[in-house]
Amino acid sequence: MSLKPLARDGAELVWFKSSHSNPDGAACVEVASTPGTIHVRDSKHKQSPQLAFAAHQWATFISYAAEH
Repeated sequence: MSLKPLARDGAELVWFKSSHSNPDGAACVEVASTPGTIHVRDSKHKQSPQLAFAAHQWATFISYAAEH
């Protein structure tokens, strides 16, 4: 059994740390994308539950966050 997160096709997700994360690692967010889903996790707790958003939900959030 693997504890690594898997994409729906069985491939391992490729995670990217947010450019807005703290340099000391105290508050880091990572994202990984698949064709229809954006996955979000806390980089300090990689085995903890993760969030998953449909692409249109993520686009709405990013648009909102960029304006505020």
